[in-house]
Amino acid sequence: MELNILHFYPDLMSLYGSYANVALLKRHLEDLGSTVTVRTVDFGQEADIAGADFLFMGAGTERSQKAALADFLRFGPAVKKAAEDGVSMLFAGTAMELLGRSITDDAGKTCEAVGLAEFTSVQGKRRIVGDVYGFTDLYEPAVVGYMNKCSVISGVTEPLLTRCVMGFGNETEGGAEGFRRGGVLASQLTGPLLVKNPLLLGAVIAAIYRRRGAKLPEEIPSYPAEESSYAITAQQLKLRTERA
Repeated sequence: MELNILHFYPDLMSLYGSYANVALLKRHLEDLGSTVTVRTVDFGQEADIAGADFLFMGAGTERSQKAALADFLRFGPAVKKAAEDGVSMLFAGTAMELLGRSITDDAGKTCEAVGLAEFTSVQGKRRIVGDVYGFTDLYEPAVVGYMNKCSVISGVTEPLLTRCVMGFGNETEGGAEGFRRGGVLASQLTGPLLVKNPLLLGAVIAAIYRRRGAKLPEEIPSYPAEESSYAITAQQLKLRTERA
């Protein structure tokens, strides 16, 4: 099976090793027997969003985010159509905010965003930094990650993490975090998210195959190093929540 990944603004939106989300996804898909093409999309370039199997944008500074938004708005209708058609996508870190209705910066200036969802983002002077340990409806084990943001995101009705045992959610400490609708995943967790969470990576792969009407191979490769890394991180964060 031939699969296409679009990686938006890899130079501009690349904090916290964001590119590794795409690199690891490509490797796992190829290990399953698929041929994977990754196309980068930079300012002014066209993109075949309708022909993509996965869209990705990583984390950037708040300044980089506004620059990316100015160009990305032209893709808004196509991205929303792709979401309706079940295309898988991940918007990580500050890229998550581009999917909402608006972004207000720390000076009070409001910019229109893509509007795939109705949530709004308001950025402040205080940075919210730290580890996150929470849970999703996609599977039972915890989701782990790291957050460095300055925004409060209001109006999310379909969160990726239904609760955070450790860490700040969209609006409050310990609240729900991120956004999920169909194949669309968005989260302020970085680190990068798919590398830190093998089960989330597996959920993305399953969604890609499901949309293409393809069955996953009966024998799925194992990745002991990835699983061990997740297990150690999850265990240590769980212990910290129990000591709190």
